[in-house]
Amino acid sequence: MSESNRSSSILLFLLLTLIWGTSFILIKQGLKVFSPDEVGAIRVAAASLFLLPLAITRLKDLQPHHYAKLFASGMLGIFIPAFLFATAQTRMDSSVAGIMNTLTPIFTMTIGAIVFKLRFKSIAIVGILLGFAGGVILGFSRADGSVSFNMFALLIVLACFCYGSNLNLIKFKIPDLGSLVITSVSLLLIGPLALIYLFRFSDFAQTLTTQPGAWKAFGFIVLLGFMSTAVATILFNRLVKISTALFASSVTYALPIVAVMWGVLDGEQLGIGHFIGMAAIIGGVYLANRK
Repeated sequence: MSESNRSSSILLFLLLTLIWGTSFILIKQGLKVFSPDEVGAIRVAAASLFLLPLAITRLKDLQPHHYAKLFASGMLGIFIPAFLFATAQTRMDSSVAGIMNTLTPIFTMTIGAIVFKLRFKSIAIVGILLGFAGGVILGFSRADGSVSFNMFALLIVLACFCYGSNLNLIKFKIPDLGSLVITSVSLLLIGPLALIYLFRFSDFAQTLTTQPGAWKAFGFIVLLGFMSTAVATILFNRLVKISTALFASSVTYALPIVAVMWGVLDGEQLGIGHFIGMAAIIGGVYLANRK
């Protein structure tokens, strides 16, 4: 990276850490009233509507072959993870979900090696194994120190796999498009799916008008869609463009600090296993990123 790109990358890294670290507590607030499917759909729909004017003006920059790739990027990087994280957080604390999100760089590297034939040193392989071990520890850990597997942790693992796949897709399959085009048009393509679900297959409208605290919860989810999905995805896709997919995914280094901070302020508790798992994942990501 050039010096200008390096400075921009660090700034984007810090902004994304703050924005995405806050997203897990916003999901938790939305789940107090809405179902996880409704939280995911509202999040995607809000982000799509926010960027709709930009998306329409960017359509002229596209070729026919771009649409399938952008739809895939939207599904992998936004739509599917939005539903997976919301569902997982019905059975786990927001802070733990934030910690497990650090598996993303591990999947980014693994998919890059298998699909795109990237080559890494042996120490990076050690990092992958250590990161996966940390994810397993988190899946079994409880705040009271007991051990039992939480099946909902697998949803976070699947979401991280989707994120890693999308990172490699953006980096290697649509390098000719800018971050704003990728984000806005991807949301334009997947937004209708979220809106159809909300108004055709859910009780969203009734819940919003009848449940106490519904508008407040709705506001948290809209903020989630605006900042953590629309704005953050633009920033993140820009980071991928000016750095590497692995560096961009390593924003998850610092993300757990923000997620845990919000969780503790909201009364959540972590056990020793959570800290061991977090240390293992971050250590694994560090080893995977070493030159």
